[in-house]
Amino acid sequence: MNKVMIIGAGGVGAVVAHKCAQLPEVFGEIVLASRTLAKCEAIAAQLPRSIKTACVDADNVPELVALLRAEQPLLVINVALPYQDLTIMDACLEAGVHYMDTANYEPLDTAKFEYHWQWAYREKFEQAGLMALLGCGFDPGATNIFTAYLAKHYFDEIHTLDIIDVNGGDHGYPFATNFNPEINIREVTAECRHWEDGAFVTTPAMSLKQSFTCPEGVGSYNIYRMYHEELESLTANFPTLRRAQFWMSFGDSYLKHLEVLGNVGMTGIAPVEFNGQQIVPIQFLRALLPDPASLGPRTVGKTCIGCVVSGVKDGQQKTVYLYNIKDHQECYAEVQSQAISYTTGVPAMIGAKMVLQGHWLKPGVWNVEQLDPDPFMADLNAYGLPWTVVENPDFTLV
Repeated sequence: MNKVMIIGAGGVGAVVAHKCAQLPEVFGEIVLASRTLAKCEAIAAQLPRSIKTACVDADNVPELVALLRAEQPLLVINVALPYQDLTIMDACLEAGVHYMDTANYEPLDTAKFEYHWQWAYREKFEQAGLMALLGCGFDPGATNIFTAYLAKHYFDEIHTLDIIDVNGGDHGYPFATNFNPEINIREVTAECRHWEDGAFVTTPAMSLKQSFTCPEGVGSYNIYRMYHEELESLTANFPTLRRAQFWMSFGDSYLKHLEVLGNVGMTGIAPVEFNGQQIVPIQFLRALLPDPASLGPRTVGKTCIGCVVSGVKDGQQKTVYLYNIKDHQECYAEVQSQAISYTTGVPAMIGAKMVLQGHWLKPGVWNVEQLDPDPFMADLNAYGLPWTVVENPDFTLV
C-alpha cells in the first residue's frame, strides 16, 4: 500500500492532503507533518478519511530522518518553506525516500530563485536509486508541463514563451498575499530577469507592464514582467527558446502598499536590532498580515494561468495559448481553500501520483518538463484543473 508523507501544513499542504485523501487507491496511507501539530490536526479533521499527523522541525535533518525511518513512506511531498528544501532532500537521501517539492530552494539571507543548489544533488539521488522531482506546483509546475506539452504536440521548434499568471480574485483586504507573504514579497521585489537571445537580461523589478484580457470573461488586468524560477529550467531544457518571460497581475492597491512598505524598510530580509534582539522585517510583516490559508471563504473571482508559445510547425510560424481558469469559491467548496493554494496543491498531488504509479519514476533530480507531459495533462482534466488550447490567439504580447 503506497504511503506518502506531506511536510507542511499551510494552505497548499491542506489542499495536497485533501486531494490525496480523495484517492485512496493511489495514496493508501498519508502522514501530514509540520512544526505545528495543531495545524496538521485541524486539516486532518476536515478530510473524508483518517490520516496520521506528526510534529517535525523541517530544519533539523536528524529529526526528519527519525520520522521518515519510523513511518517509511515511499515519497515525501515537500510543501514546507523553500528554505527547507535542502534539509528535506538530505533527510530523504539518508532515509531512502523519494522526494518532490513545489518551489526551488532559496537561502534565507538573499532572494535567489535558482535551481543550482538542488541540481547539485543529481548524482547523489542517482547513486541512491531515488527520485527528486522539483517544482511541481502550478508555476513552477503546470506551466512547465504546459510548455512541454505544446512543444511535443504543436511545434517542431519553440522560439518564444510567455507565462501569464492572473489572479482575478478579491479577498476584501487592503493588502494581503495569496501564499506565504515572505516568499511572495521576496519574489515581487527582486530584480526582474527574462531570457533574450541566449542570456538572461536584468531589469528593475516591475518596470514593464501591459494590459492583458483573459479569456472566458475573467477580465482585463495589468500584468508585470518579473522573474520566476521556471525560466531557469525551461530555457535550459528547451534550448531553441529565443525569448522567455514571466508575467503576473497585480492590483493598484497591492502595489501601493508594497511600495510604502518597501520605502519604510518592512520588506527587508537583513536582520535589524529592535529592543535588544535581532528581527527580520519581512518576517515581522508576515506575522501582521492575514494567513493565506484564511482567505478561502472570503475570496471571490477567478484565476487564469497559462502559457503563450510561438514557434514553427511544418515550416510555418504559429502561436498557441494553453491555459487554466479556476474559480476561488469552487475551490473553497471542495477543499476549503482559495484558488492560489488549490492550483498549487492539485499539481503536487498529480506529480506524486505520477511517481507512485511509475509514469515518472526514475533516479536522479528532475524538473517536471523533462518528463512525459501527457499523463499529467490528462490528470489535470480529471482532478480539478481542466485546460484549454487556443491556436493563433487574437492578442499580441510585448
